[in-house]
Amino acid sequence: MTTQPQRFEILLVPGHIENLRGADPADKALRVAVVEATGETGASGYPRYRGQGLEADIDPETRTVEALLVDGSELGYGLTAMIAPEHGS
Repeated sequence: MTTQPQRFEILLVPGHIENLRGADPADKALRVAVVEATGETGASGYPRYRGQGLEADIDPETRTVEALLVDGSELGYGLTAMIAPEHGS
């Protein structure tokens, strides 16, 4: 049995970025926030994470942001939320 990650780094990037061509997604991010597990399940059915003004339901298996509030509001048009890539240790 695997345990769920306790934190993720979420990147808010312009939605038109389709191909980073090897660039680090964090270099294109307009906002970066670390969110911590709350122990709750969100309305989407995925674990809820909160921190630095963001509240997100994240599928820990696929590392997909399933639902997101930014400073209490829905994500604005033109922005995409993504989980920062894991860097090898």
